[in-house]
Amino acid sequence: MFCAFSQYPTGIAAFVHDKSGVALPRLGLSRVLYHPKGVSLKENLYAGLSSIGSSTYAGNELKLPLVFRVLHQVSCRPSSDVFVIKNNYPQNADLPRYYSKKEKKPFPIPIVELRRAARERQKSRKGQPKRPVPPPRNGLLVRRLIPVAYEVFNARITLINNLKKLIKVVPVHACKWCNEIHVGPVGHPFKSCRGQKAGARKGLHEWTKATVEDVLLPIEAYHLFDRLGRRIAHEERFSIPRVPAIVELCVQAGLDLPDLPTKRRRKPVIRVGKSEIIDADEDDLPDPIPDTNRKPILTEIPDLEIIPPSTSEEVALLSEATLKAWQKMRDGALKLMKKYPVRVCGYCPEVHVGPSGHKAQNCGAYKHQQRNGQHGWQAAVLDDLIPPRYVWHVLDVNGPPLQVELRSFYGQAPAVVEMCVQGGAVVPEQYKPTMRLDIGIPSSVKEAEMVV
Repeated sequence: MFCAFSQYPTGIAAFVHDKSGVALPRLGLSRVLYHPKGVSLKENLYAGLSSIGSSTYAGNELKLPLVFRVLHQVSCRPSSDVFVIKNNYPQNADLPRYYSKKEKKPFPIPIVELRRAARERQKSRKGQPKRPVPPPRNGLLVRRLIPVAYEVFNARITLINNLKKLIKVVPVHACKWCNEIHVGPVGHPFKSCRGQKAGARKGLHEWTKATVEDVLLPIEAYHLFDRLGRRIAHEERFSIPRVPAIVELCVQAGLDLPDLPTKRRRKPVIRVGKSEIIDADEDDLPDPIPDTNRKPILTEIPDLEIIPPSTSEEVALLSEATLKAWQKMRDGALKLMKKYPVRVCGYCPEVHVGPSGHKAQNCGAYKHQQRNGQHGWQAAVLDDLIPPRYVWHVLDVNGPPLQVELRSFYGQAPAVVEMCVQGGAVVPEQYKPTMRLDIGIPSSVKEAEMVV
């Protein structure tokens, strides 16, 4: 690919290459080496690159999905004035793999790596004095994460309230027989239903009106009064309340809710054995002073008091606020999960917030009889706590509906993000790889057959 510019009399030769970085040199010309990772360039800063035919424009930015290097010299020798622009997100990315009910979820970190890290820690601590246990393992709270817990809880309430308003102006459809949803004027025609009587319907979905619970899945977990106490027994599974897992994570991180009492310690616990602890005496401590600088706790708006936006400008502003709340909730939850452990069953969606999973034998996944209904606990990831619910991305809401023959050209995005984008919000950078915004969709099936 060769491009000529008026600012450079000798011209510029561009060579697209793979990760190995191999490109054919050309004497007498400056070389522009492209790399698969890249970001956008401001057009006013690099006016000399305005005539690249393969780039795309967005506003006043020149989109170059590649990292490039410009060597300002005639010979093939490397120059000192080399600049590289990198991007943290790839140009295109595959969706997370779908696991059937007969498969176990993979561990976030392989068992071999965990054992190797444990051996290295044991070897490094050999001969050294025993270190004090840091919070939250010693029963105390991580002080710097208490404001984060309040932000995550308020972001979740804001997200729910905004989704109740946005779902009245942005149509969302849910299948009557399976858990698949679609954001758009009409449901998609793909035969991907796995629900009851799917064979009689040849995999076609039967679309109905969706609710907020279909978009934002209510993942629940047991509420722990003492997160360092004994594990929940099977006989206690009905006597302990269940709350949203993200709320339980915030409560254990320092959020105080009157409906969910929890034990707060002001002194580290005393460990007698591996699984036995004793609370320290706190009688000599003064009474705790309530913190008046904390942010107020928001509440959900009842469904009867929901007022949807009336104009397109209000819909766009509501979409931006919803997308901001979604991202704040996920970013804050990820920070909390790095300190406060969250477990998930490898066979079913059951989530437990705490050092170790509960003992309730209520797993009904594949071959649960062999495990006597016990869960296979492992470390959870962010998508286990807050499922993104990927849906098909509709490039033009007012255009033609999705076609079955062009399925490989369409991208996907989380349901909340797709609703906000159709409402007028700007697409975030981290979701562009799976939405396939840079892929041209053929106008007809005949044109799609010509694609190599």
